[in-house]
Amino acid sequence: MPTAMDKNKKRPLRIKIISMGNAEAGKSCVIKRFCEKRFVHKYLATIGIDYGVTRVTIKDRDVKVNIFDMAGHPIFYEVRNEFYKDTQGAIIVYDISDRSSFEALDSWIQEMQNETGNQTDVDNVVVCVCGNKTDKKRSVDELEGRLWSETKGFLFFETSAQTGDGVAEMFQALFDAVVVAAENGGKKAPIQTQLGYSKEQADAIQKLKSAKSDYERLGLIPGATKEDVNRAYRKLAVLLHPDKSVAPGSEEAFKLLVASRTALLKRC
Repeated sequence: MPTAMDKNKKRPLRIKIISMGNAEAGKSCVIKRFCEKRFVHKYLATIGIDYGVTRVTIKDRDVKVNIFDMAGHPIFYEVRNEFYKDTQGAIIVYDISDRSSFEALDSWIQEMQNETGNQTDVDNVVVCVCGNKTDKKRSVDELEGRLWSETKGFLFFETSAQTGDGVAEMFQALFDAVVVAAENGGKKAPIQTQLGYSKEQADAIQKLKSAKSDYERLGLIPGATKEDVNRAYRKLAVLLHPDKSVAPGSEEAFKLLVASRTALLKRC
């Protein structure tokens, strides 16, 4: 005979998910790729709010997912602010080929905090950051996106709504985390991050990869002495040696560092 616990396990669970992010970051396309397994090539701006329902099975439990796809344009703020309340999961999307969409992430989180009102509610929203459009030329490095997300305790994925890469994995991780929180009285579990490195290491890697000259990579100016070069090299080598750093990109950055040091010593 089924127990009360068995009946509870079979009871469908309803969860609320919202999408956030600048206009044209690809929020609707990511959702359509997951729900409808298709990509919409023609850009159609979301007007206010688009609503959809999908059903999934998480941990042997039927889950009805209510998705509120919120327009990213500022003129729809008065519409968006009505939908933050009672949110359990949020996908915040930026376009990796558009740096301004990444730089806007803080303002989106702030908007959610302002409209939710109750800080406890905000703290228990499972947030998944989605770096979309990996099929395009990159303006935001994956390391930078991951560091921003995971230091805040958010899930992080990179996706391509066009090819489908990473989309299913992202939604699966988000739904899993939201269901765990729902079964725990609304309190989300700590996100298991991949961070094992510091912001200083991440910043150094980014600087080495984006620098335009050997002097810039080592933080020096033309005319630096051999001692200056070696001193700058040692400081960065300790920080970024692949044997000591697990930050993504450490090996590539260290090779750039060695090559720059070699080139500069020949000039001194």
